[in-house]
Amino acid sequence: MWSSLPTEMKLAVVEVLDSDDVKSLSQVDRDTYTACLPSSFKNVKLNNLQALQSFVDNVPRSYCRYVHYLDLCTESNTRSSDPRSITEVVISILAASPCLEELVLRTGGSLHHSIISCFGHLSKLERLSIHNSGPEDLKPLSERLVVAIAASVPNLKRLSLDRVSRSLMHAPELHGVPPYIPLVAGDDNIPDHPRLGADLYLPSLLQLPTLRELVIRDTHLGDRRWATVPVKCKLQVVDLGSCFHENEDFNSICIQRIMGAVGKTVDEFSLTTTVSDIVFAKPSVTPLQRLRKLHISPFFPVDSVVDTITNLAGSPIENLSMQCYEDDVVDVCVALEEFLNRRVERGVGFYEKLARIDVSVTSNDASSPLGPDEVAECKEAEQRLKELCCDLRLASRFSRTIPPSAASRLARSTGLVMTRLPAPGDGRVRSMTL
Repeated sequence: MWSSLPTEMKLAVVEVLDSDDVKSLSQVDRDTYTACLPSSFKNVKLNNLQALQSFVDNVPRSYCRYVHYLDLCTESNTRSSDPRSITEVVISILAASPCLEELVLRTGGSLHHSIISCFGHLSKLERLSIHNSGPEDLKPLSERLVVAIAASVPNLKRLSLDRVSRSLMHAPELHGVPPYIPLVAGDDNIPDHPRLGADLYLPSLLQLPTLRELVIRDTHLGDRRWATVPVKCKLQVVDLGSCFHENEDFNSICIQRIMGAVGKTVDEFSLTTTVSDIVFAKPSVTPLQRLRKLHISPFFPVDSVVDTITNLAGSPIENLSMQCYEDDVVDVCVALEEFLNRRVERGVGFYEKLARIDVSVTSNDASSPLGPDEVAECKEAEQRLKELCCDLRLASRFSRTIPPSAASRLARSTGLVMTRLPAPGDGRVRSMTL
């Protein structure tokens, strides 16, 4: 019965199966194995350099054409490797993956700049994440490399960067002065980009016309060119994190500078620092004319919540969401109650479009579990806020999220690993499984 089905029907069946079922089904016969290939290799995750090398050595290169999502890490568990040899391994996979739509690249420091050219051929790649998983002071990830890569992707819509280091070439004023920001030296050999030339500093990301979402975390954002570089993208979602080398006031100034530059098109913004400039409170002059969704991260100082939300009153915000740790729940609820009472006092024109408030609570790995009395206090605070939202005809929702360590363990347990499953009649390694 199964063998008599047309290939199109087999593919439709395989598409709705989970990974374990696809793995089992692929062993029925050679035709079924072939029909399972697109689903088996659609999402690939390689958690270290050894897995990356094993993939290159054992999986036929032609199978890469089925990869739509690729998450790879170049860190080695056993030895330090030459950046050029690591880069060649990564290139060999990317060059064979023309259907790639999303790439997560976790690298311990910078790769060789030869990787830049292969991104120009990834026409379907729309979502790119680059994270430095190594120690920034020993293995920095150059802003010049990252900007050159991003600018080379033809249709990049979402870019996420984590722990990218400033280049000495673009930030000489930071060299040798407190707070001693880690800088990358020797990256002047990265070739000029056809579109950006030698201006491969982070603010040049605003010149990428296709870019719609920008996430930058744990990165120094003090480059004043964020305010002067020509903005050619129409960002809709922006998430900017703080630089832990700098203080709260400096980070706030940097983020407000970027908000002022890109705010005209932004619909959704995520904050980790305070907003003190009252220009954002005035509807007629605020740069954030279209901001409808405001997210506040768990690292945000709770005692600044009310003032910062107030200072953003010039935007037509409809959805306000906060994420916090368990031990901050009571303080967050009190702060949101204070804000809502201020909204009532100020009357028409102050957050008149606000429709819902959401609070997401996550466990803090570094803290001890809450005691019974503290849990009861949190529940009481949550209930008061829910009742106030109900009285004001605002939708509200409290949710719990997976703590970071548990999420990491879950990711590792479901990551893609090599399995030696021979195809029928063939002794070669042919399959990967989740």
